[in-house]
Amino acid sequence: MKRHTARTLFAAGGLAVVTTLALTGCGQGFTDTTPSQSGSAAPGGLTSSDDGLTILIGSSGDAETKAVKDAVAAWSAESGTKAEVVVATDLAQQLSQGFAAGSPPDLFYLSTDQLAGYADNGSLQAYGDMLANKSDFYESLVSNFTYDGTFYCAPKDFSTLQLIINEGLWEDAGLTDADIPTTWDQLATVAKKLTTDNTTGLVFGGEYARVGAFMAQAGGRLVSEDGTKAEANSDANVEALTYVQQHLKDGTFAYAADVGAGWGGEAFGKELGAMTIEGNWITGALGDFPDVKAKVVELPAGPAGKGTLQFTNCWGMAADSPNQQGALKLVEYLTSAEQQLAFSKAFGPMPSVQSAAEQWKTDNPDLVAFLDGSAYAQGVPTNKGAADVVTDFNAQLGSLATGDPKAILDSVQSNLEAIVG
Repeated sequence: MKRHTARTLFAAGGLAVVTTLALTGCGQGFTDTTPSQSGSAAPGGLTSSDDGLTILIGSSGDAETKAVKDAVAAWSAESGTKAEVVVATDLAQQLSQGFAAGSPPDLFYLSTDQLAGYADNGSLQAYGDMLANKSDFYESLVSNFTYDGTFYCAPKDFSTLQLIINEGLWEDAGLTDADIPTTWDQLATVAKKLTTDNTTGLVFGGEYARVGAFMAQAGGRLVSEDGTKAEANSDANVEALTYVQQHLKDGTFAYAADVGAGWGGEAFGKELGAMTIEGNWITGALGDFPDVKAKVVELPAGPAGKGTLQFTNCWGMAADSPNQQGALKLVEYLTSAEQQLAFSKAFGPMPSVQSAAEQWKTDNPDLVAFLDGSAYAQGVPTNKGAADVVTDFNAQLGSLATGDPKAILDSVQSNLEAIVG
C-alpha cells in the first residue's frame, strides 16, 4: 500500500470509519484501581504483570511498519518486556473484534472518531494524565483525545492541511512568490490564472475533511469547541460553502473525482490541478511524480482569518490489558521527541510534542507551513455518532456545485443536534 492511500483514508474516509463496528466491542472496563485477571494494580491504578505487550497498528506502508517495529524492538530490549507489533489489514474491524472476543491488544492506533464509543463502553484505559510528558503535547491534540473531561491517550503524531502549489505551472502562468494567495479573493484570482483546457486551478477532495478548511477560515465549525452545541448551519459555514460553490461553478475549483483522480494528491501529481489542499502525507505520494515540483504554503485566510483542519491518532490502551504500566512506559518512549523525529524522518508524520518542533522545522524547511498550522487548526468532531453525520455530509457535498449550501448545512445541523448535547 502506498503511503498516500492510507493517509488519505485517515484524513478523509477515516471520518467515516465503521462506527458500528467500533461500538460493538465491549471491553471488561476495569476501573482505575481494579486489577486485571492476570495482573495486579500498579502505582497510578494501572495493572502490572510480566505479560508481554501486543501493539496493533494500521500502517501506511513498509516504511511505517519497519519504523514502529524497530522502535518497539529497541524499547523491548532495553526494558526487558516482550512486545509484538501486529499490522492490521482492517484496523477498525480487528480492534472491534479483539474487544468483542475479550482479547484486545494492549496498545493500538485509535482515531478521534472512535474515542467516544470505546470510552463509553469501558474498553479504554484513561492514562493521559499519568504521562510524564503530558505537558509537552500540543494543547489542541490533548483536546482531541479528551472525552467528558478526561484525557484518555497520547497523540502519536498529527497532520494539518495546507495549500500545495505546482511550481512549474505557477511559473508558466506568469506568477511569482508575490502572488502567493493570502486571502480568498487572491486564491480565486490565481486559480483562474492557473486554469487551462487541461488543468484546473485548485483541485481537492469533495468531502468535509478538505472543504472544512474553508469553513474554519470563515470562522465556522460543525460542533462548538467544547463539543456541546451543533453549529453546522452558521452564517460562517454558509459563507464558506457558497464561496466554494461559486468557484466550482466557474470551473476554477474542482473536486478530485470530477477530474478523474482518486484524491487531491493524484490530481496534483498528474497536473490535473495546479494547486491542491492536502496534508503532509502528500510528500511521500509525490515520489510517484518526480517531475512535479511542489511548494507548500499556508492556506489563505478567510473572513475570520487563518484556518485549517488537523488529523491525528493516539496510542489507545485497553482497559483489559494486564500490563498497563508497561504499556504506559512504551507510549512515553514512542512519543518522546527523539523517537517522534525518527518516525518523521522514516515516514513523514509531524511530532505531537512541542519540544520536537524546532528540530522538525530544521529538518523539513520546505514543510514548515504544515507545522505552523498547528497554531490555528481545528480538530474534527469527536462526539459519539459524529462519523455517521460526516459521512452523510460528504455525500451532500458531492453535489455542492448545484445544491443549496444553506439546505445542506440545515440537514447536517439536524443530524448533529440528535447526537450533541
